[in-house]
Amino acid sequence: MTFKENIEKALEEVRPLLQMDGGDIELVEANEQTKEVKVKFLGMCSGCPMTQFTLENNVEAKIKEQVPEVKSVTL
Repeated sequence: MTFKENIEKALEEVRPLLQMDGGDIELVEANEQTKEVKVKFLGMCSGCPMTQFTLENNVEAKIKEQVPEVKSVTL
């Protein structure tokens, strides 16, 4: 699988958690050279005050667990 496909797979595992609260997530960019990932929260997650917490503790944690070479995950 490609770098981007591995990121998408990790996001698929986080997605149900976000969808429970009426939100979702989209991969904006997966830069294989810099190992940086950019995502966008959708729906109820886009304006939620817990966005940063969710990004760091759920999204970034899951991505780095499955794709350890990732250096950063940002919005």
